[in-house]
Amino acid sequence: MPIWKISEGRPQISRRRSQRVILSLAIKVRSMDSAGEPLLEEETRTLVVNEQGAMIVLAGEVKEGQTLRLTNLATDTEQLCKVIYQGSPSEGKTQVGVEFLSPAPDFWLIAFREDV
Repeated sequence: MPIWKISEGRPQISRRRSQRVILSLAIKVRSMDSAGEPLLEEETRTLVVNEQGAMIVLAGEVKEGQTLRLTNLATDTEQLCKVIYQGSPSEGKTQVGVEFLSPAPDFWLIAFREDV
């Protein structure tokens, strides 16, 4: 869908790569240090998902660029991702945006629209 950019007086193409879907799905998030020791292991839920990743909520601390392993607890499948966004902490938890390291269009077990 074009976005109207008033300053230029013409439509601009949306930069969104895929449809976002509000979906609360149980996941496990893990990360390891360089020696293979666990830094984080937390069961949580997604807030929003798309074909490239998700917005999740975490009580544990992560850093932008950090690699995480997500497990979809409904299917017991895993996917590596990296932290690309961190919101401000609220009530002891932080919204964290993650992006898959490799394509995983079926990880969430939903069909995304092509015409976003």
